[in-house]
Amino acid sequence: MSFKYSPKKNPRVIIIQKLYGKYFNNDEELTFSKHRFKKFIKDIVKGTIEREDLINEEINNHFNSDFNLKKLDKIFQIIIKSAIFEFLYKPQTSTKIIINEYLRASNFFIEDSQTKYLNAILDKISKKIRINNG
Repeated sequence: MSFKYSPKKNPRVIIIQKLYGKYFNNDEELTFSKHRFKKFIKDIVKGTIEREDLINEEINNHFNSDFNLKKLDKIFQIIIKSAIFEFLYKPQTSTKIIINEYLRASNFFIEDSQTKYLNAILDKISKKIRINNG
């Protein structure tokens, strides 16, 4: 895998790390260091945590019983939840940008072979959540 830029510069890498720490390492306090996209990162992280029940409801409403989020890799769970938050609450950001940015960020956490599966999941979710794909 070749990376053209540092993960520290990608706001969605930071979002994934913060949410992972909160959900799976029980990090008590969320802190956000100085970053060019600090407000965006903070909005997505806090929004995803605050609206987790609604996000889980979206998953249950749009997917049949054979799709079990809890059986997926933890990184997949985090990416899917934060992407759903963006699909729902960041309508000014196009679906393609959200998906591409999460796929780019996922390269720091998962194998290249898994990104096609993640892409398919995010694409399916986005089409069900956003009627008018942008």
